[in-house]
Formats: sequence, C-alpha cells, structure tokens
Amino acid sequence: MNDLTALTDNDRTRDRIDLVGEGGSCSSKDTMRDAAKKAGKTEILDQYAKDYPLGPHDQPQSMCPAFGSLRVGLRMRRTATILSGSACCVYGLTFTSHFYGARRSVGYVPFSSETLVTGKLFEDIKEAVELMADPEKYDTIVVTNLCVPTASGVPLRLLPDSINGVRIIGIDVPGFGIPTHAEAKDVLAGAMLKYAREEAEQGPVAAPSALADKPTVTLLGEMFPVDPMGIGHMLEPLGLAAGPVVPTREWRELYAALDGAVIAAIHPFYTASVREFEAAGRKVVGSAPVGRDGTAAWLKAIGEATGASADQIAAAQNAVLPAIDGALKAKPIKGRITVSGYEGSELLVARLLIESGADVPYVGTACPKTPWSEPDREWLEAKGVRIKYRASLEDDIRAVEEFGPDLAIGTTPVVQHAKAKAIPALYFTNLISARPLMGAAGAGSLAQVVNGAIGNKARFDKMKEFFEGVGTGHTAGIWEETPTDRPKFKAKYAAQNALAAKAAEFIGS
Repeated sequence: MNDLTALTDNDRTRDRIDLVGEGGSCSSKDTMRDAAKKAGKTEILDQYAKDYPLGPHDQPQSMCPAFGSLRVGLRMRRTATILSGSACCVYGLTFTSHFYGARRSVGYVPFSSETLVTGKLFEDIKEAVELMADPEKYDTIVVTNLCVPTASGVPLRLLPDSINGVRIIGIDVPGFGIPTHAEAKDVLAGAMLKYAREEAEQGPVAAPSALADKPTVTLLGEMFPVDPMGIGHMLEPLGLAAGPVVPTREWRELYAALDGAVIAAIHPFYTASVREFEAAGRKVVGSAPVGRDGTAAWLKAIGEATGASADQIAAAQNAVLPAIDGALKAKPIKGRITVSGYEGSELLVARLLIESGADVPYVGTACPKTPWSEPDREWLEAKGVRIKYRASLEDDIRAVEEFGPDLAIGTTPVVQHAKAKAIPALYFTNLISARPLMGAAGAGSLAQVVNGAIGNKARFDKMKEFFEGVGTGHTAGIWEETPTDRPKFKAKYAAQNALAAKAAEFIGS
C-alpha cells in the first residue's frame, strides 16, 4: 500500500502541535478526544463508545488500559510489539509488563511535535515495521497507538496487511476511549480474530498444533491454567472438549477458536471478540462453571447450545456436582465480604464465596454490564447482593464504609483504605483471580486465603492501637511541634494551578 496522501498537511485539518506540551506531556481528555475525531478517528472512537461505554469517570482509575493489549501481545509466541506514544507512557507500560513477567523486548517509535504535524511519525512507524518484519522470527507484528498518536490521527489503517508474510495489526488504545485495561485485551483479541477469520474465509489456514477429536468449546477470557483442564473433564460426558483460551498464545490457535462448536464467555466483557465469533456463525454462552449452581446451569446451557441430549447433560452434571458439594462443605467460609476489582471475574468470585457460606452484600466491577453476565447478575441479586457495574473507587470505598465487612477484596486503594480502618483486605488481582475458580478445583480454593485473612483481624486491631495518635495527613510522622494545617493556602494554590492549566490549554487550542 503506497497511498500516503492522508499524510500530507492539506489533509490534516488542523495543526496538532497543541496536543503535546513540554516534554511530551498530554493535554486534557476532552481536547484529545475532540482532536482525534477531527483527525479521522471518529469511526473507531464511536465503536469503542458502543463496545466499552464509559462509567462515572472519563478516564481509567486503574493502570493505563494499553497494558491489557500489550500483555496479550507479549504472551503470544512469534509476535512482536511496537508502541507509539509519549516516552513516559511507554516507560511505564514496559516497566509494568516486565514486572508481570514479559521476557521480550518492546519496540518503541518516539515522536516530536514536528513528526506529529508533518506526518513523519507514520513514516517512522512504517519503517520500523518493515525492519522488523522477518518471517523467520515473527508471525505477527502488533502496532499500538497510545493517547497522543491516536488523538493526532496517526493512520495505522494505512499500514500494509502483511510484509514478507508477517501479519501487521494496528490498533488504537487511548486512555480517553478504553475505560479499563481488561477491555483493552479485547481490542487486540478482537482485531486478531477478525484478521484470522478473514484469512480462513479466503482459503486453507494452518492447523493448530493439537487437534481435538471432539467438537470444542472455545473459552473466552484469561483464567488460571488449571481451569481449562478442569472444564475439559466436565465437558467429556457431553461429547465435547475444551478448546483454545482466547486471548490465545499463538496465532494458529485463533483458527481453532473460531472453529469451536460454541463460545463460552467466561469473562463477559469481550465485546469485539464476541462480534467476530458471531460473524463466524458461533453461539455465545455466558457465565461459567463456578460453584454448584453455576456449574449445573453452565453445563445445561453448553449442552443445549451444542445439541446434547437431556441424558448427556444430566450425566455431565452428576459427574461433577457431588465433588463440588463435598469441596464446598469441607472448606466453608464464614464472614461478611465485599468484592471489587477490574478483572471482569468479580461476579464469579462473589458466587463462589456465597456458595462457600460467605455473606457478600456488595460486588463492584470496573467492567460494564453485558448480556453474557446476566446469569450471574440474576443469581446474585436473588441472593440480595448489590451489584455495581462500572464501579468507581468511590463506590467501592463507600461499600466498605456501609457494610463494615470482615474482609474487603478489591483494588490496591480499596485494600489500603480497609487496612487503615483495621479491616483485613486482599488484593483481587494477585491473591484472588490467581487461583482456580471452576468446577471441583475451584470449590474451596478461596477458603484458605480468605479465612486466613479474616483470622488476622486481631493483628490489625493491635497494630491500629499501637500506632494510634501518630497522626494522618499533614500531621503524619513524628514532630516536636504538631504542624498546623493551612487549608486556605491549599485552596489558593489549587485555584491558581487550575487557572494556569486552563490558560495553557486555551493558548494551545
């Protein structure tokens, strides 16, 4: 593709130098969103607004959303990743990725005000892709625009579909368009599924490394490695096998995923991915085999979607439900627990806790309400649980204050708030979602860590008593004379900073 007319100054309706301040810092979210639409990104931003509707905030309250799509690419074999964005953003994303175990380099195409204005940034990206497109090393190269290149209209759609046989996938993952890093996983997974589906429609494609001898169930959403194996055992009486987990670990698994007899939306927020599966003619089933009730209902739904007989469904349920019952009774959980997080599996965790005996009055998830979480919503609300989709940090903290739980499960700031009040707390991502949840393996899997945390209440009370009086906020620490708060000074300088920021934005517009 050599049509680069979109890169000329005449086609850029405005000089976009105002999007970048000193040192490459970014302007306001509204300014960037408006600029992105004026620069030709209206279609993609409108699609994101439908797929990932915003909640109470216009920006993520967790980590940069691009971490989600970056992590998906870094976990795939023979896949290279290139980022284009502000240096500070790229540093933060690569640091976090390597902290979470990435063991490969991340490509980076820097920019300046000049390269944004002249279109040279796109040329630099294209050159970087051409240099990396080695079929001996890679099947795919993923190029990601972060906030500023997206707002500037850098046209990744003009990149070739492939170079030297290496697939090229360009995506925009701006913080002003994608609310959570969980949903950014869907942005890349959906783009890859679309590419793979179109390849399969054009002719024969590479077979997966291992072919199942039965129809398969594609599992949509990242999960603990033991869970797919457990699901596979549960599916055997239905004449089915567990298929690939999407996001996949290699490209050809995408073809097998698209070929599944049915798609299990274990995580219910993969909207773009569901769109591609439905375009391939596949039915999507929500919820997951969590707890006794969840497993029974899920096996019934999967069986009916694949044409299994009533006897087969009953056999599948009878094969696993007694073991789940036994595990739940053997490891009960007692106590009131609030649950919140941004992984998308919060409703499933709440179900498992309740079936284990816990009182769960509140579940907050940063992800949106979708048709594929409806079975979980209905079950939880029937148990009297208050569910908050697109929950903000403020929502989750208010729940801790209102319900006074024996344990708060949530994000880092929720955990911090709870512990400051001497309430035991666990970080959802590292301590809860990193455990099996499905079937017999999941039943009872949370009991040890949850009961252990609840049992630490006396230690928290002791620490709070010991540190009582050391001060908080402006009085924190040890002083010869207690500092005097100066709220008028804070208000004065906050107002001056706000005026300065507005003036800077006005000058740049």
